[in-house]
Amino acid sequence: MAWLVLLAAAAFEIAFALSLKPSEGFSRLWPTVGVLVFGVISVVLLAKTLDRLPVGTAYAIWTGLGSVGVVTLGIILFNEPATPARIGCIALIVAGVVGLRLAGAE
Repeated sequence: MAWLVLLAAAAFEIAFALSLKPSEGFSRLWPTVGVLVFGVISVVLLAKTLDRLPVGTAYAIWTGLGSVGVVTLGIILFNEPATPARIGCIALIVAGVVGLRLAGAE
């Protein structure tokens, strides 16, 4: 169950980061509210996993999945470049997240 909560926390982390761009430096109300709400939910969900998962593993997976999600959606939604180097780096992050999960944290 902790892993599912961690995945939800990562999803809210992605929503948090993607809300930053449309907030335009916190000058637009609703995207700014989204930044705050998604950020708080993400951190609360992360915190809820820490009674079952090691903090280092949970945090690394949370940030890793968040990074992969934001870069991937940045490519899709914001027309950011999808260079071979960026794709390779995403693959490395995914490999690290999978490795941490397989290394046995529960």
